[in-house]
Amino acid sequence: MQTLTLNNGVEMPALGLGVFQTPPDETRAAVADALDLGYRHIDTAAAYGNEREVGQAVRDSGVPRDEIFIETKIWISDFGYDETLHGFEKSAAKLGVDRLDLLILHQALPSEFDRTLAAYRALEKLLADGKVRAIGVSNFMVDHLTTLLDATSVVPAVNQLEIHPYFQQRAVLDFDDRHGILNQAWSPIGGITFYPGFGEDRRSVLEDPAVTRVAEAHGKSPAQVLLRWGLQQGRSVIPKSTRRTRIAENIDVFDFELTAAELTALDALETGRRGGPEPEDVTLADFGRAVPEA
Repeated sequence: MQTLTLNNGVEMPALGLGVFQTPPDETRAAVADALDLGYRHIDTAAAYGNEREVGQAVRDSGVPRDEIFIETKIWISDFGYDETLHGFEKSAAKLGVDRLDLLILHQALPSEFDRTLAAYRALEKLLADGKVRAIGVSNFMVDHLTTLLDATSVVPAVNQLEIHPYFQQRAVLDFDDRHGILNQAWSPIGGITFYPGFGEDRRSVLEDPAVTRVAEAHGKSPAQVLLRWGLQQGRSVIPKSTRRTRIAENIDVFDFELTAAELTALDALETGRRGGPEPEDVTLADFGRAVPEA
């Protein structure tokens, strides 16, 4: 497994298993399969409702805890300094761990950015206290990041974003690169509707002729090519699947390389079409929901 070094020196496996929209009763089996197949990085979130099952699968796996990188996220309903500290306690209890490897803010809350800043300062406190090894953000755009960096002390280690050839967010990627923030791709293979009401008529990147041609040239699947595209550009990727065969396929991407011409061809597929809500439109009124205590 290839690893990436975060801006505070923490090592993180470059490829992990995502469990967004994975029902709790399927999460445990998917994580168990992933760990059995060699994954050592699991990405979950308070809002996914499956942290408890992730933690159970980790404990049942027999893999030492210090060999597994666990990443989770604080939902906007728990933004605010004290609220976010409590959000950490809820997530840690459900996962059954004393310390998290990476804790990030799930979205910016542009209409109440003071709460976003307070939440991030709570992450800084958790980092200083050794309760988390690294902190970061998700779905933060350049203006959100600029304000955050001006108002806080710790540069985020990670910005988790929708990144695939059809939607590359180059301005954000470039900003992150300049500031030492690692870009991490959710929906790294594209073509999957993550948010109800967004992108149901979207074309699948997996079916694009440019992708399938590259896949045929390497004897790999389109999904493997898309994951390789992200990895070769220095990003972390967290594909989601609940099927053991797919989980195995997604980790089998470290034995080939795309050529410069192939990378360029995939880069040229940009459509500019986002697969989820505009980060600027996220509000508590529309997206807030209570995260249960247990």
